[in-house]
Amino acid sequence: MYSNMVTLQTLDTVFYEAQRQGRISFYVTSIGEEAINIASAAALTSDDIVFPQYREPGVLLWRGFTLQEFANQCFGNKADYGKGRQMPIHYGSNKLNYFTVSSTIATQIPHAVGAAYSLKMDKKDACAVTYFGDGGTSEGDFHAAMNFAAVTESPVIFICRNNGWAISTPTSDQFRSDGIAVRGQAYGVRSIRVDGNDALAMYSAVRSARQMAVNEHRPILIEAVTYRVGHHSTSDDSTKYRPADEIEWWRMARDPVTRFRKWIEINGWWGSEAESQLRSSIRSQLLHAIQIAERAEKPPVNDLFTDVYDNIPSNLREQEKLLKETINRHPKDYPADVPI
Repeated sequence: MYSNMVTLQTLDTVFYEAQRQGRISFYVTSIGEEAINIASAAALTSDDIVFPQYREPGVLLWRGFTLQEFANQCFGNKADYGKGRQMPIHYGSNKLNYFTVSSTIATQIPHAVGAAYSLKMDKKDACAVTYFGDGGTSEGDFHAAMNFAAVTESPVIFICRNNGWAISTPTSDQFRSDGIAVRGQAYGVRSIRVDGNDALAMYSAVRSARQMAVNEHRPILIEAVTYRVGHHSTSDDSTKYRPADEIEWWRMARDPVTRFRKWIEINGWWGSEAESQLRSSIRSQLLHAIQIAERAEKPPVNDLFTDVYDNIPSNLREQEKLLKETINRHPKDYPADVPI
């Protein structure tokens, strides 16, 4: 678990730097929320279906998504499973039961309940798991999903990353309830509040939640209290709406990676030499993956029009024809590395 937390931390650092260098267009970090990512993933099984928001790449990392696969998606090359159609960090993997990230807030929550209901009807020994932020609970989809799950008694785990901020909107401007857990109770859903920066607490809560969801056919809500140390995304400057000393306190005093490292060091399972080797190795592997992803061929223009209709309709064929004609007329205005 600790190695994966460090890998996620390094992934964020390197890709954030790549975006600032203009090598990728966009990025979202999980800084301060590594324990929620990795510990929850460790408590699940590979048969459990994950419906993420966009700050859970650690779940995919735990399940075996390689650094090369992360790099391919962020650079939108031909090996990207989304064929370059999505923004960076919109990961997905059929093989790993991880639905593709969608930027629209909270839409994944009712989807997860539907999948859980299907698992129940098929008598599968698995559950659905969905992640979302405190801002997601302000959307109607959250409330519809909670009621849907309670009434159908579906095996779904709702994991809310209550990190204090919905972009620039603090929780105090979103609701007056005592956090998120009480909302689940109001819908008849068993709920618990957990320290989201404590990896062991997160693991314990999610493991118990899974047992209840699968064995008792019931939904569970976990409110993981944490803090978004990084900016909302590379398009955001969070120092414009929250004090820098608040961010620094959470970074230094409440960092989940440091807390977990101290615990494994106390138990004699880790040391400074192992730490140095791990961080150096991960960074080296990641930089190598980026070099490969950056040099790889881009998906062809044709891929913009495929994979929706079995037989492409005439209006899309017309659009494709006009696009290619425009590119040929104005080649300097389009990327030279995208095959026509």
